[in-house]
Amino acid sequence: MATLQAIKYNDGHLEILDQLLLPESCIYIPINNVQDAWGAIREMKVRGAPAIAIVGSLSLAVELRKLAAPETKKDLHSLVKEKLDYLVTSRPTAVNMQLAAEACIKLSNNLVDKDSVDAAEAKDVVVKQLEATLANDIADNLAIGEHGATDITKKCGNKDKLRIMTHCNTGSLATAGYGTALGVIRSLHKANLLDQVYCTETRPYNQGSRLTAFELVYEKIPATLICDNMAAAAMKQFKIDAVIVGADRVAANGDTANKIGTYQLAVLAKSHNILFYVAAPFSSIDFQIPTGLSIPIEERPHSEMTHTGNIRTAAAGIHCWNPGFDVTPAELITGGIVTEKGVFKPDQLVA
Repeated sequence: MATLQAIKYNDGHLEILDQLLLPESCIYIPINNVQDAWGAIREMKVRGAPAIAIVGSLSLAVELRKLAAPETKKDLHSLVKEKLDYLVTSRPTAVNMQLAAEACIKLSNNLVDKDSVDAAEAKDVVVKQLEATLANDIADNLAIGEHGATDITKKCGNKDKLRIMTHCNTGSLATAGYGTALGVIRSLHKANLLDQVYCTETRPYNQGSRLTAFELVYEKIPATLICDNMAAAAMKQFKIDAVIVGADRVAANGDTANKIGTYQLAVLAKSHNILFYVAAPFSSIDFQIPTGLSIPIEERPHSEMTHTGNIRTAAAGIHCWNPGFDVTPAELITGGIVTEKGVFKPDQLVA
């Protein structure tokens, strides 16, 4: 069975799967411009660092395709920079959108000084780069899956079947397709090396129970859902072989920001002598940030904690702390950081 598609793009038409409606219904909504993309990203109709960058980039491609050729290349550059700077503000912890924006802004700026290219041609070059994000991400994910599955199998002593724990959602719904951490799990399953996946519900937004569980059931991958506070007991009870998670930003020293709850899994994995892996494309590594202390952590609305849907489940008036992410120190990433270029120890990362 084919993997789910969170993003559909064809000839300037962009649709995304509204993940707020999962698992009850699969409804695709149109993204007609950058403003639509910003709202969808902010509201978490689309989420996952790679998917955020792809939807942001493609939304600008949609806008540029609709526009007549700009009068000058400087006009094009000003428009591209304004739109991309705005998109970066949608979810500041995820670095992929920032890096995609910087690359595209640099390209448009370089085209300004290129006399052999006119404004119309410059627009086409920019659109082509923006549209390439989709295919590039799928290729990266497939490579991450293969590298990760090979490394885990080797480090676990080539066991016949492996038990893997994961957190949040890192599959087709968080990327262009296949996934990062869930892509590794898919590769293990495809190679008939997977016994069971244990996925956390991932409170307070339940990306694990709503999204990861949905993908695993959809593709008939053997899986068990656990509450977040069951992780330590599950590690001991089920003899977990490895924990693998995604990343929204990796600092130069290997410290990793990921969905809140990741840090405690890393601590528990160390206590139980379980391999802990982070799977992410190289675009999630921010070599400009030396350590995790400098990674901006987004704080989410308190209503995500106090309400389930429209129903209040917490006492009115209680103060809430709702960070969307936490930072796992590099020394706890014992398995390694799985990228499309291979698996690296945190201190081996080089730009």
